[in-house]
Amino acid sequence: MRFIGTLINVGAVIVGSLVGLFFHARLPKRFTTVAFQGIGLFTLFIGFTMAAKTKSLLVLVFSIVLGAITGEMLDIDKWLNRFGEWLRTKLERKDIYHKDTKTQSGEPPDRSRFAEGLVTAFLLFCMGSMTVLGAIEEGLGGKPTLLAAKSVLDGFASVALAASLGIGVLFSVIPLLLYQGGLTLLAGSLHAVMSGAVVNEVSAAGGLILIGLGITILEIKRLKVLNMLPALVFAGVLAAVFLRS
Repeated sequence: MRFIGTLINVGAVIVGSLVGLFFHARLPKRFTTVAFQGIGLFTLFIGFTMAAKTKSLLVLVFSIVLGAITGEMLDIDKWLNRFGEWLRTKLERKDIYHKDTKTQSGEPPDRSRFAEGLVTAFLLFCMGSMTVLGAIEEGLGGKPTLLAAKSVLDGFASVALAASLGIGVLFSVIPLLLYQGGLTLLAGSLHAVMSGAVVNEVSAAGGLILIGLGITILEIKRLKVLNMLPALVFAGVLAAVFLRS
């Protein structure tokens, strides 16, 4: 079942959100910090494992270099951040018309906090390279190892977010299911027309991107890993042209 990774991810966010809502307080930062460090190390391990699948170092290096240059020219990272801010603004504007209604304590209703929680969680859970790479990994017939690791990360993050931002974080599972599940199904539909060589090189390029993501999670250096995503396309094209299955 090529959808199991996303279902695990959704389940982790639901459980984490419910735990956060139950405690109604942000967890001590040291717990989330050490959890993120563990995920960072595991991400590095998965990245090296995937990168080792390459059968052509030339295809791999040209893919990552051309992909990074293309992504930087398009500035995917900037556009996704702008999209997130636009989405946040749209949802908050919809709530402005309701803020004239006060509660008995004189405070406005919690609709804006709901929107903030929904948008913040959506950006965190859906706008990362781990989402794209994990969906592709599972869609191409691999085990959902990366999405399982992402589920642990998202589960801890949802506890902290829900504790501070409320129930909107819980409802972020809806766009998470649609977006990540859609990517998985799309990759699965392409699997039938992709040779083994193409799958290996796409996985290898994804592995290098994951290594960059692990470095970022560990706060060694922030890399614009989203700008490297076009490397997956270049890897597929170069493998299809120059390599045989």
